[in-house]
Amino acid sequence: MKELQNLRERRSAIAQNMKKLLDDNKDKQWENSHQEKYDTMLAEVDSIDREIKNTQAYLDTIADEHIDNAQQENFSGKNKDSKARELYAKYLRDGSKGLNAEDWAHIRNTMSTTTGSEGGFTVQTEIAETLIESLKAFGGMREVAEVINTAQGNPMSFPTTNGTAEKGEIVAENAQASGADPSFGTIGLNVFKFSSKVVAIPFELLQDSVIDIEAFVNRRLTERLGRITNEMFTVGTGTAQPRGAVVGSTAGKVGASGQTTSITFDDLVDLIHSVDPAYRAMGARFMMNDASLKVIRKFKDDQGRPIYLPGYDGLAGPMADSILGYGTTINQDVATMAASAKSVLFGDFKKYIIRDVMQATLFRFDDSKYIELGQIGFLMWMRSGGNLVDTAAIKHYQNAAS
Repeated sequence: MKELQNLRERRSAIAQNMKKLLDDNKDKQWENSHQEKYDTMLAEVDSIDREIKNTQAYLDTIADEHIDNAQQENFSGKNKDSKARELYAKYLRDGSKGLNAEDWAHIRNTMSTTTGSEGGFTVQTEIAETLIESLKAFGGMREVAEVINTAQGNPMSFPTTNGTAEKGEIVAENAQASGADPSFGTIGLNVFKFSSKVVAIPFELLQDSVIDIEAFVNRRLTERLGRITNEMFTVGTGTAQPRGAVVGSTAGKVGASGQTTSITFDDLVDLIHSVDPAYRAMGARFMMNDASLKVIRKFKDDQGRPIYLPGYDGLAGPMADSILGYGTTINQDVATMAASAKSVLFGDFKKYIIRDVMQATLFRFDDSKYIELGQIGFLMWMRSGGNLVDTAAIKHYQNAAS
């Protein structure tokens, strides 16, 4: 872990030097020597990124085989040695029969609801918070959207309004002020039931006391739920599923004829300025597939300066990768560049609301279907939904049709 931290610190230092190079030459001619320094540092950042990826992959492999993984790090913080974690582990290993009357009393006191006789376990609050936090690692939408929690899953209308065109007035002495009531609308923020699909775990793994079974099972479940919910929050149609940010966005720029798999520097500038300055000032950012970022990071401005800056840890906190000064979020569910593809998003993603309902529910299956194979099945359900409540807040770049 120390090696991984050292790599991240080296990357951060190089990225800050790249920013300094760009800032120091902001009002100067960008020379070949400047570009050579930038390219050298960028190549080193890419090399470190590969090292980080390889090191993380190694740690993840160790995690799969034994204990150390991202879920465990979450649990080893606020949930370490807690009663909730102890009971959760007992349930995973031994089922409801492994919990005594005192255990069930504690569970009932720390859950928002109870489950029936079918074997469901409504995940306790502190465990559920860890699960939801882990979902942020998948795709990017939860990382940048506004997330709310409601106690019930009934249909919900969310109020919308756009005040960017509203302004006050000058009123003469003793004159009456005019009226200008804001225009409000509503948009649905309904929830849908998501399943992790059944995860079958061998007896041997459950019986091995060395294995952190909570982390192992949770990791598998949250990976699956994280991927499907991020896909829906990105490209969901809004019909029998959430309406994704791509579907809810409006066109900010359409590529010129022939740009079926490309985007230009001018397109990016036009996309930025298609979003009202009020939204840009609220923390607007780009979102795109990694393949699109690979294309854009090679762009230069009209003075030859690179427009891409790798993220780093600064004095004000972590800084994301940026393009033309705006943060960038990688989301693999955004389309790659292709004919008519909506491949780059830009805007204020806090206007996308994700709604979670109550807690996740875990089911443990030990019937003959699994016992005959020497396995125990686990299935997690969660209820969630999402919608873009202000379509003016996020615009997309669409590649040319031909």
